[in-house]
Amino acid sequence: MDITYEGTLQNIIDQKELKWIFVGGKGGVGKTTTSSSLATLLSQHQRKVLIISTDPAHNLSDCFDQKFTGKEPTPVNGIPNLAALEIDPKIDPNKLNFPDFQGFDGEMDQGTKTFLSEIISSVPGIDEAMSFSELINSLDNFNYDTIVFDTAPTGHTLRLLNFPDLLDKGLEKLLTLKTKFGSLLGGLQGAFGSEDQLNSTFDKMFEKFEKMKLSVEKVSAQMKDPKRTTFIAVCIPEFLSLYETERLVQELAKYQIDIHNIVINQVLFPEDNCKMCKSRSKMQKKYYDQMLDLYDDFHIVVVPLQEEEVRGSEKLLNFCKLLLTSRTVPSVKQEEN
Repeated sequence: MDITYEGTLQNIIDQKELKWIFVGGKGGVGKTTTSSSLATLLSQHQRKVLIISTDPAHNLSDCFDQKFTGKEPTPVNGIPNLAALEIDPKIDPNKLNFPDFQGFDGEMDQGTKTFLSEIISSVPGIDEAMSFSELINSLDNFNYDTIVFDTAPTGHTLRLLNFPDLLDKGLEKLLTLKTKFGSLLGGLQGAFGSEDQLNSTFDKMFEKFEKMKLSVEKVSAQMKDPKRTTFIAVCIPEFLSLYETERLVQELAKYQIDIHNIVINQVLFPEDNCKMCKSRSKMQKKYYDQMLDLYDDFHIVVVPLQEEEVRGSEKLLNFCKLLLTSRTVPSVKQEEN
């Protein structure tokens, strides 16, 4: 029996208060194409939109057929009200400038700087948490109505949700070191500077972490507001992608973050004379039927497999239309041998 999927992303366009839209899913399912097309759609509705790639394997430049470099947003050619930015989500801890060693009375030994930096960088994932905090702080300086995040594959995205806890661990580690080993470090002042210098360093580091923690907690609160933030899952109708999507949905629910749209990409609509296509389509239907059962209260958007790669503004505009179109998926009858 044919099934008509009413779901489109029009509901996202209609949510005028949305500030942050995260697009995520398994690698290779079309996240960048979807996020770029959605950002283009939003920019057509008198919104000033920024799209940011946090995926280490950046694809925005390829998708828009335009090079995005530097730390400032770049206007997208041919698409008014839209800018793009590709960032490095993981920065070398030595480049994060923690702590800020400026402003001490006297010169601090390089060994002290290295020692204290290594203490903090020993917290797993702290470099990503700090770099994310600095990114969010920089976003406050950008005047955009909506920011679309083209995220890394699911595992990386889920780590982002854990950043407040990571910063808590960093603060706890600093406090423990200061209280338990302060006297020991003071006894090593010949190698690591004076005791006053060390205490001042810990205080500055603690203050910096506290500021970052407040920043990330502010971000966390906004991410939990469904009027301001939502996630869109992108997948293909295959087992591993379905598994990753369910994992993402469950984790977002745990962190009380809204998700009510799923884009099922690369769906086959085979011709009658293509036996292999019909066989693949039958396999796909099994999985998007499962998705419909699992997420019957979601907007399910079905997007056909494209004949060519979606690259450049013209093809992106065509893909935009697909995100706003309801689609009927025909039943598939396997030919008898």
